[in-house]
Parts: sequence; structure tokens; C-alpha cells
Amino acid sequence: MPTESLWDEDLRAGNKALRTLPGALLLGSTGARLWADYVEPRPGFSGRFDFIHKVNIPLLYSVVTNRVKSFEPCRTEWFPSHLAMEYVGSRLSLTERKFITWDDCAVSCQTWTNLSGEDLVLKLETYGSSFTVRDGELLQGGFPIEHYSFDLTGIIAVSDPALLDELRLKPGESKELVICAALGIEGQDDPDRLKRRAAGYAKSAKTADDIVAAYRSEYQAWFDKAPTFESSDALLDKTWKYRWFLLRHNLADPRYGHLTYPLFYEGRSHKKSKRPFDKGGWEFSKLINLSVPLHLMDARWYHDPVYCEGALQNMKQGADETGMFCCLTVDTVMHSFANFSCWAAYKLYLVHQNRDVITELLPALKQQISSWKHVHGNENDQLMIEHKHTRTGKEYQPSYWYFHNYPKNPKDMSTYTHLKRVDRAVYHYLNALGVAKLCELCGDTDSEGYYKLADEIKRDIIAKMWDDETAYFYDLHYQTDEKALVKNIVGIYPGWAEMIDERFNGMIEHLFNDQEFHTNCPFPSVSADCPAYSKDGGWMGHFVKGRNGCVWDGPTWPYTNSIALDALAKESKRRNHEFDEAFAHYFREYSFLHFMQRDLNQPGLVEHYNSETGEPLSDEQEYNHSYYIDLLITHIAGLSVEADRILLDPLDIGLDYFTLDRIKAAGLNLRLTYRKPGTSAQSMHTNMGEEGYRLYVNGELKFSSDSLCRTELLLSDLSH
Repeated sequence: MPTESLWDEDLRAGNKALRTLPGALLLGSTGARLWADYVEPRPGFSGRFDFIHKVNIPLLYSVVTNRVKSFEPCRTEWFPSHLAMEYVGSRLSLTERKFITWDDCAVSCQTWTNLSGEDLVLKLETYGSSFTVRDGELLQGGFPIEHYSFDLTGIIAVSDPALLDELRLKPGESKELVICAALGIEGQDDPDRLKRRAAGYAKSAKTADDIVAAYRSEYQAWFDKAPTFESSDALLDKTWKYRWFLLRHNLADPRYGHLTYPLFYEGRSHKKSKRPFDKGGWEFSKLINLSVPLHLMDARWYHDPVYCEGALQNMKQGADETGMFCCLTVDTVMHSFANFSCWAAYKLYLVHQNRDVITELLPALKQQISSWKHVHGNENDQLMIEHKHTRTGKEYQPSYWYFHNYPKNPKDMSTYTHLKRVDRAVYHYLNALGVAKLCELCGDTDSEGYYKLADEIKRDIIAKMWDDETAYFYDLHYQTDEKALVKNIVGIYPGWAEMIDERFNGMIEHLFNDQEFHTNCPFPSVSADCPAYSKDGGWMGHFVKGRNGCVWDGPTWPYTNSIALDALAKESKRRNHEFDEAFAHYFREYSFLHFMQRDLNQPGLVEHYNSETGEPLSDEQEYNHSYYIDLLITHIAGLSVEADRILLDPLDIGLDYFTLDRIKAAGLNLRLTYRKPGTSAQSMHTNMGEEGYRLYVNGELKFSSDSLCRTELLLSDLSH
């Protein structure tokens, strides 16, 4: 198989469409600013198209004909890099491959064959009067965008200029067409450059096959800077590749307004309004500071740190008046969510060790700690008060209504109690600890103060939020510190932050309880024994946010699954690998969420799921608000990078073999392999070499063991 097709071939998915709009086909490739919410089964780019944010352009261009009105039924094949469509009727046949390039060109390669006895007439169609200016063999135009401070300008080029008027195919005749629309920001993007980009595809001497092959190779090149993983478990292998695709699909580089650096979006806002040129509803295609650290946990393993560092730089320059990191559009500094960005920045530094960038960012990271204390702090302890139930990203968690006995209408704010939240408190602890460690690494004398603060936060979490009788951590009433005895999934976060010891044994076991978190589709966002538990996003018998609304009272979220699994793995290691088998089960269940109907031929991750049935409760396909790659690297392959050492400590999840390769960390090239003793070479689809657990550094074997085990190796020894 050619290298350039690896991701394409492994993730190809046949027909891939929105759940709520079955005829709305998804497109995997995305530009730095341009992407398709969906494309309709028509030749060209008809559907809904967005630029930087949600703008709902209904049509870039299409080819219309006098012979058919509809191209359905048709056969489609989804690839990460492009969408292929084939239509065969009694009058004509059409094959098309379309994609959006990183430099924001919408390219369609079409082959038409006239199967009728009369002329087949083809003509390019554009939206209204948007592209009516003829510039030689090009069309020039654009779209006004009401909701943002930019308007779009563009050039459409075609391989045959007759298509701009009327292109005729005689009976039996075939014709290959290449069409490209290059879009940019009016007044910012050079029109001549747009012309060259559009003509570069449409006027190329290459065949359509060559154009598509070249783009597939270009698309694959991004993944060539990602580590590789292969194992005896096809589910893990495919999910690994899909998770890297998620990062590439949600990658953006607006280069405008508050978003002058690259970043990862949380999603592509498929469930928003589809009304042309309308942006109605909450949008995931922007910087959301809640999800940034989740992106960093996975993407820090990419060979180039520019995307992770870019997200931090955007938040630094877009901080609010208190200095707090916020959600950002190109035009607006929005509210702030609770998050662990400072800790994620520290974890990023451990892999790439970019001291100049982290030194530049450190004052802004420090400011997060002080701004949180200013806005959310109190005089009695170091626990943060959450005043709005939406601001930890887990709206409608039942603990906010515990003290009012879960009223029928949670939107009645008189029934709502501010809380000292476990998740925000743990984030505050990790952020303080991360800043302390970065200060220490950068020679900043403030490190001692931040270590002290972290210890105080940890002390208050343990002293006030832990309940011995039920062995769990709970949110607190913001005034009285009375526990809200609701087992939210965030109650295990102290285990994730590694702030507990044997005194807290019993906490992680709640995940295994059939009456609590061990549902058919684990882990629900609140324990199933809570009176307000609802598996499908309702509230006390009715849907306060509509069918399948975002309500954290029982559905399962990949977001918290990633943290819960991290906590479970760390607790297993702390307790002599007692829970490795349990981790294996739940990690595979988490992996299955990435495939529609658990079918490995249908990759697709959404926002949340019915915790009993596993039914997707969202149409936000390719949702990027969790981490997975880091879990596999640190807990299954067992690799952690510390400030001065490499730590190996894998969980035994029953794999016969695996190889983790192309890891670049701390200036080293790393490769980890495992082959269970007795596993024959014939049973493996990759060359694993000798039996046992092995670490290669810069091509040299530096550690080997007959079995999976824990060991530490100093970086100073490995770099020689």
C-alpha cells in the first residue's frame, strides 16, 4: 500500500452522513479557515460551508445539467482526505472526487459521460449574484458575512471555460472537469494569489487522478509527523488513527483578529442552525478554553508543537480584564470555563522542552491562578466557588439542585445553589502545581509559593470534599461546606490528579458498581443511583434542553471518560496494577464510542451518548473534546516523560504485542515494543522482533525485560 494512502485507506467509511440529515454527506478534509458542515449529493460544493466560524454558505458552486434533476441514489465513499461520489443513470454517469485543501481551496474533479442519444448540457452554477464578475476564464466574487467583521472574496476557476456558459457533450462522449474555488478574507488576502491558487488546480496539466493522488499525499504528510501504534487489537489500532484524524480535521489557522495563531477547534458545529448565512446557537468552531488542555494532552505528542503553543498564545493575547483565559472568536472575548491549561502547558513542555515559548507564556499562566482566586475564591479556604453551573462545562449536574431536592424546572434559578466544585478545585490544584514546576524548570523563584498553594488546595479538597462513609469526593455548599451527596463523575478527579493514597481506597471502585457508574455504556456523568439520573439527557421526566440536550445528569461523555480512565490507570498503578483488567474493559468500551453501531468501518465520535444503550445523543460528528492518544501512550505502552527521566509503567490489558514508534520527546527518538512470550511471528501483522518489553532510543536498545514492568531511566543517561 502506498505510504500516502495509509490514513485514507484505514479509515475509509463508505456513506458517512449526519444522523439528523441523512442526505447531508460529511467531508473529512478541512482548510485552515474553510470547511464543509456537509455537502449535498450533487456535483460540486452545494450544502453548508463555513469560514473560520459558522457562516452557513449554501453554495460555492455546482454543475447542473439538462438531463437529470437529482443524483440520488448514488454511491459515496468517505475518506479522511476527500469524498468520492458515483452516479449511474440511464442518461449519464458521473464520478466525482472533492476535497478542501489547507489553503482554503474547494476542489472538485468530475468525469461526465453522456449515455443518452441527445446532447448533455453542463453549466456551472453559483449562489445568486455572488460570482458574476467574469475575469477572463475566471469568476470573481464573494460573500458578505453579517455576523463577523470580515467578508469573503473568492475566485472560481474551471478547466474548460465553456462550463461558464454552456458545455455540450455529444452522445457517448466523456469529459473530465476540474473546478476550484479559492476563498479568502476581503482586504487581507491577495486577489492575485487567490487566482493562482484556483488556477493551479483547474488549469493544471495533470489528470484528475494525478490531482487527487497528489492531494492525498499532501494530506498524509501531516500524519507523517505523528507517532504510530500497532497492536494485536484492531479496535485500538483504528481508534488511534481516527484520533489523529480528529486533530487534523479540527485544526484551524484563522490568522485574523483574536485568533492569529493556529489552534484546534472543539468541533465543526454540525448541530447548529442550517439557515443560510445564519450562525444561530452555541458554536464549537472557535477557541473554547475548556477543551484546549484536552487537545494539548494528545497533540503534545505531535512532532511539531506549533498547534499546542498556538492555542496557548491565542488565549494569552485574548485574556479578559482579570487576565483569565477565555473562549474566543476572531471578534469577541467571551466567558471563561474551568480548565487545566497550566497543567497541560507543563505536560507539553516535558515533551518538547521549548524553554523560550514557555518562558514567554509563564506570566500569563501565573495570572490564571490569581484571576481564579479573584473571581472564584473565598476567604475561608482554597476551594473555588462555581457561580454558574455551565462554567465547568458540565451544565445541569444534579449537585447544583441537591439542596432543593431536584425540582422539575432546573431553569428556575431560585432552586439553584452555588457550589465549591470538585472539578474546578482539582483543576486549580493542577494549575498551581504545573506553574510551580514550570517556574522551577525556568529558574523562577516564585516556584516555592505555587508549591505551597498547591499543597493548601490539596489539603482543603481532602479535608472538606472527601466522605469516609461513602468513600467519595463531593461538591460543597458554597457557604456552609455541607456536602451535596451526589456522585458526579468528577468525584474521582482527585485520583486523576494523584493526590490520594491508601486512605482513599474504595473511591475508584465506584466505577465498577452496577448501581452507580458501571452502566452498559460507561461512564455516566452522574451515578445511576442519583434521583435525577437520566440516561438520555432529560431532567426529572422532561427535556429541559430538547431531545438529546446537553444535560450532565446521566449521559456518557468522552470528555469525562478520558479523565476517568486516566484516574483508573493511575489508581491501578498505585495499587500494584490491581485494576489493569478493569481498565482494559473500560478502555475498549471508550474506543467503541468512536464507531457508529460499534462498526469499525464507520468511524465517528459525537459529544455524548445514552449511558444505557450507547446511542449517540448528538449530531456533532468528529467531536474533539476528550483525549485518547495520551492514555494509550502513557498507560498501555507505558511511556511517561518527566523533567529528568523516562518512566516506563504499562498496564497489562491482555495484548499479545504492540509497537509504539516515531515518538519524539525530550530531544530523543523513542520506540517501544512488546511481544508476549510465546506469541508466534505468524500471528502478528507487523514485525515485532524479539519477545519481551523493549525501549529503543535513537535506534539503540536501552532497556529490555521479559515482561511488562516498571522502570525509570535518566534522560542524562539516554542522551549519550
